[in-house]
Amino acid sequence: MAISNEQRILAIIVEESGLPPAGVAQTVVLLNEGGTVPFIARYRKEQTGELDEVQIRQIEDLLAYHCELAERQATVLKSIEEQGKLTAELAARIQGCRKKTELEDLYLPYKPKRRTKATVARERGLEPLAELIAAQELTQGTAAQAALPFVNTEAGVADAEAALEGAGHILAERLSENADLRGMVRELTRDQGVFASKLLGEGLDAEGKFKMYYDYLEPLKSMPSHRMLAMRRGEKEAVLKLDLLAPEEEILGRLRLALIQRESIFKPLLMSVAADAYKRLIAPSIEVELRLEAKTRADEAAIAVFAQNLRNLLLLPPAGGRRVLGIDPGLRTGCKLAAVSETGRFLEHATIYPHTGGGKAKEAGGELARLVERHDCRLIAIGNGTGGRETELFVREALKSAGVACETAMVNEAGASIYSASDIAREEFPELDLTIRGAISIARRLQDPLAELVKIDPKSIGVGQYQHDVNQALLKKALDAVVESCVNFVGVDLNSASWALLSYVAGVSENQGRAIVRHRDENGAFPTRQSLLKVPRFGPKAFEQAAGFLRIRGGDNPLDNTAVHPENYALVERMAADLDASVARLVADPGLSAGIKAERYVTQTVGLPTLNDILKELKKPGRDPREQFQSASFRDDVLTIADLKEGMILQGVVTNVAAFGAFVDIGVHQDGLVHVSQLSHRYLKDPNEAVKVGEIVKVKVLSADPARKRISLSIKQAEPEKAQKGAAPKNQPRQQPKPATAAQPSWEKAGFRVKK
Repeated sequence: MAISNEQRILAIIVEESGLPPAGVAQTVVLLNEGGTVPFIARYRKEQTGELDEVQIRQIEDLLAYHCELAERQATVLKSIEEQGKLTAELAARIQGCRKKTELEDLYLPYKPKRRTKATVARERGLEPLAELIAAQELTQGTAAQAALPFVNTEAGVADAEAALEGAGHILAERLSENADLRGMVRELTRDQGVFASKLLGEGLDAEGKFKMYYDYLEPLKSMPSHRMLAMRRGEKEAVLKLDLLAPEEEILGRLRLALIQRESIFKPLLMSVAADAYKRLIAPSIEVELRLEAKTRADEAAIAVFAQNLRNLLLLPPAGGRRVLGIDPGLRTGCKLAAVSETGRFLEHATIYPHTGGGKAKEAGGELARLVERHDCRLIAIGNGTGGRETELFVREALKSAGVACETAMVNEAGASIYSASDIAREEFPELDLTIRGAISIARRLQDPLAELVKIDPKSIGVGQYQHDVNQALLKKALDAVVESCVNFVGVDLNSASWALLSYVAGVSENQGRAIVRHRDENGAFPTRQSLLKVPRFGPKAFEQAAGFLRIRGGDNPLDNTAVHPENYALVERMAADLDASVARLVADPGLSAGIKAERYVTQTVGLPTLNDILKELKKPGRDPREQFQSASFRDDVLTIADLKEGMILQGVVTNVAAFGAFVDIGVHQDGLVHVSQLSHRYLKDPNEAVKVGEIVKVKVLSADPARKRISLSIKQAEPEKAQKGAAPKNQPRQQPKPATAAQPSWEKAGFRVKK
């Protein structure tokens, strides 16, 4: 029995993902019904077999890829059939393709072409000569003698040599369009190809950014993302010349073996045809393909690093519901102060000038103390930009002198200026200056990093690696998925969230997020989740997807402040009734749920996975899943790079993680680099324990260069007792490949093709 296209795609997804067939099938159904990834992962565990978000997104990506491939297959089949050239064997091969490149290889001979040398040769009547040569049956005479009958000056074939050249172009094109041979060239080049870079000319790289790539070779298949992207950036800036060097001799040997079937008078010509097909037609296109493939692979690796950094940043512990004074520091221009309420509502702003001299520090201290006491701020958030450390010291001294007790914390202000000038900032604070908006954002970042950072383009947050060089569409898709995942993991307060935050809730679009806020402004706080259905164009499907991720504190129904989905409220009510308690008491007293036996409540639609989630939620209703808030302490005597001394042990905050190491803020306005070789064993031996953005770490200063603004740090040496425990990690960091030197074999000698 013939299987449908949908069944075939499903089977491919199961095979390529390695996931259980039943779970894959149900996930595809749910996705096709409009289910969002967070909703499916959290509230449809019985159907999917408890697949997590990563697995569901993998299925989603594979489904999209193979649906696109199926559409392209249908187009290709139709095109070839209309040409009257579709055979059963060709149709089967086309339908069996798993990769888009494989499909395009098969379609190449039938694809409409621009005018080529082979096209011209056919127009001049040289196709029969090409067939004669391809048959390789003549063993007597010469190739020129065999070509004489095809000389036609009127058609543009002046002599036998011209005839043989034209026929050769036809054969070269045929050879280049052979899908199996193209596949062979692609695989050999992918497996044995070497990426090479050379400096284009002296004086082009004044800062020496690309110094290690001036004369450099590295195997294509093992080149890490950051080096590939660095070399491509050097090429883009016209500093480096890049080449993909293929094993030319082996490839030519295989092409000649495929083309030359027997001894004939045409053997020398066929030898040159194989070389022409490769060098003129196959190699350039394969190089473009593989360079794009390598770029895509590098992009994906860089995007994965960026995505993980963004996740860790968004899930930084919140300071919670405390009033905060945000300070956007400045030296000459003054420090902008903004007080916000427990819910982030703007209260008051001021500007002080503690660093300009003339006795203004005392006046600034008085104004600072006034704002702190007037608004009962118990936490001060100070941006870590220019003047940040100086401002921190001033704030602590000023508050101490005034007898005011208040904690201070340094906040990474990356992207705050982007937010200040954005449309959403203008919507929130149309009457305020950009700098005041920045201070408000800094305060809110400390209160709830997730709620504030979602308002900023993730690329502007500063936790990426070559983020402007990678595929921007793929980057946006990945980062949006991370934000969506984090927002739904934490949950959103329906009555205080901005439309920007609401738009990342499963099932809620930007327009719906704005409509929710508009309805809230006009009608007051939502009393229940169910009242969301009163929002215009917010229908049952959106409600189903979103409701479980929205929280209402102090609302009519205590379950509305939990992750229990409204579709299971009746089940919880039954549990409460069995305990002879109200739902409110069940939610308020976590000990009550300890006596509930989940097995008693299993139904055809609700299984143990969902029941266990409900019981976990009842034990800790409304709990924020993020860790406890804490801030780093910088040394008061270390304010600039010049203050650093080799061997110092300092506390710092990880600001960015790349494939080659981690960047750490130690309070000197310039992040230091902990090279991957200087990470402690606890980070290297377990991927789940990798150093994270926002993590507070101890580091040892290895070197500091104020002129070049470079700081080298070590976590391993700052934690010697931890580094010595246990065996060395299995996956030691790979050594940097050495640049090409005169002692290495030349490219030509090694059989590599070098572009002139």
